[in-house]
Amino acid sequence: MKYGEINLGQVEAIINKLGGEQGALRFLRGELVVSAAKPIEMPVWKTVKLGTKKTPSEYREALKSAGRRRASDWGDEILGRITCSKEEIDLDFVELSVADLGFKGCTQYTNICTRAQEFGFELCPAEVGPALRLEYGDQPNGEWLYIAIEAISCGGLPSIFRVGCVDGDLWLDGCDGRPFSFWDAGDRFVFGCRK
Repeated sequence: MKYGEINLGQVEAIINKLGGEQGALRFLRGELVVSAAKPIEMPVWKTVKLGTKKTPSEYREALKSAGRRRASDWGDEILGRITCSKEEIDLDFVELSVADLGFKGCTQYTNICTRAQEFGFELCPAEVGPALRLEYGDQPNGEWLYIAIEAISCGGLPSIFRVGCVDGDLWLDGCDGRPFSFWDAGDRFVFGCRK
């Protein structure tokens, strides 16, 4: 692709940002004005300490000894591919639904991450997945939170972490992190707060 050219994926992303086909038509008729997203204020949901474990193996051992905390095969595979912080550091995080980011229906992972960054949030370091699983012991039953990270390839599939509680068992799991995978308006993601 030469400078100044646009590909079909970029056109699709623009149409999605405009609110789909109807939004694009409103934009073309001059009924919709596009402006830069303003950062939104959200209270810190959790502060998580990274760097308490120096390797994926240390996280595995901590999960095993923590009681009722488990890693699925997919979650464990992602865990084996992360880099751990060399120093202990506290980072603040927010929890946002796809709807909180302004999407009324399903939207793609790339749109979710882009919109969150436009609103002043950041993708999480991958280590947040296992660190949050260790620290979030009072997660409500049935809740699943997706960790917004730069996807990690597992078996050729871009993957992200999710943490959930099922019948009192606290899971570190993996899920689809392809840029064009779709998420429902009610799905909830964890993002980092900018300092």
